[in-house]
Amino acid sequence: MSSFAKPGLQSLLLCSDDKVVRVLRRVLADLEIGVEHCTDLDSAVQKLTRQRFEAVIVDCSTPEIAAKILKGTHSAPVNKRALAVAIIDGQSALKSAFELGAHFALFKPISLQHTKSSFRSVRALMKRERRRHARIPIELAVKLVTENPSRTVEAVTADLSENGMAIKNKSKLPKAFGMRFSLPGGSEIDCRGEVGWDGDRLQGIRFCDLPEDASARLKVWIARQLPGADADDPPVNCRLTDLSLSACYLETESPFPARTRLQITMKVRELKLPIEGMVRVMHPGAGMGAQFVRQTPEEKKRLEDFIQTLVNTEGPVPDIEVRPESIDNSPNAFSAQHTEGECDDPLLSLFRTGAELPSDTFHMELRKQRRTASSR
Repeated sequence: MSSFAKPGLQSLLLCSDDKVVRVLRRVLADLEIGVEHCTDLDSAVQKLTRQRFEAVIVDCSTPEIAAKILKGTHSAPVNKRALAVAIIDGQSALKSAFELGAHFALFKPISLQHTKSSFRSVRALMKRERRRHARIPIELAVKLVTENPSRTVEAVTADLSENGMAIKNKSKLPKAFGMRFSLPGGSEIDCRGEVGWDGDRLQGIRFCDLPEDASARLKVWIARQLPGADADDPPVNCRLTDLSLSACYLETESPFPARTRLQITMKVRELKLPIEGMVRVMHPGAGMGAQFVRQTPEEKKRLEDFIQTLVNTEGPVPDIEVRPESIDNSPNAFSAQHTEGECDDPLLSLFRTGAELPSDTFHMELRKQRRTASSR
């Protein structure tokens, strides 16, 4: 049976260290992640080109082999969105692993507890990436409204995803247009769209300006259609150590990789603050720094009120819940998030200038900032 048909999450493991393999097999089994184990480069490359995996786990003991797999994973069309996990000997190998394309890192000697903790965030992101890019074959009537009120194009979908759809249409479409369709059950989606690609019989349409409630309804519907669909993983619990109007630092054993978009919920007493962030700096097994993105004036005001509540309330420890949304690999992922006033934010400036610092050095700089802020 082809691995394309296997339900559930699948991983490829390239490792010849028996102890590491035993720990990973147990962790992956406990987390209901299937594993294909390889001990040599050729068999791993063969599987990468023929089977789909949500994660590729590589022992980097032999750098040349690790480099070929980590680089090759994202050049294989079927696995270009797979998460890459590097097993490394220490901090000195961390930078090169990330440069080769690793999203997560496990340090040797690996332990059962730390590996399972790290893989909670890996699995949560595996699920989100699979759902986000899943294309559900379905025929739905869709209406495309151009700027010319007299020209409305009626088409039928060939498939549907969280990000867009393929439609059966031979008409020439403008660059952007309005679109309206209904999910099975009657839930209507109304948004903007643009042509992503043109085929002989199909056109790919990318959603633009999809309202949050419509996006949520679409995500729920997509999740229900997937084989072996299950509930989202529980949110990753973190400890908030630093907070500004533009960013926050969260201590956790299960940080998400840089460029991960996050849905963060902060709670203190009766006050609850949902906010969107993007990971700018990640320290395996220790924590992550997230920049807040797409903040409206109203959202910024709610954040100001939240910070003021923390300052005025003695000893509050905010509850923090974090869920991954997606990994943004676009070239301008960070530059597009610039907002007014953030250039003067010391915390965000540290994220920008200190992303390459060793974890210990970064946290020393973070502590200096806290002392400076508390002495004002």
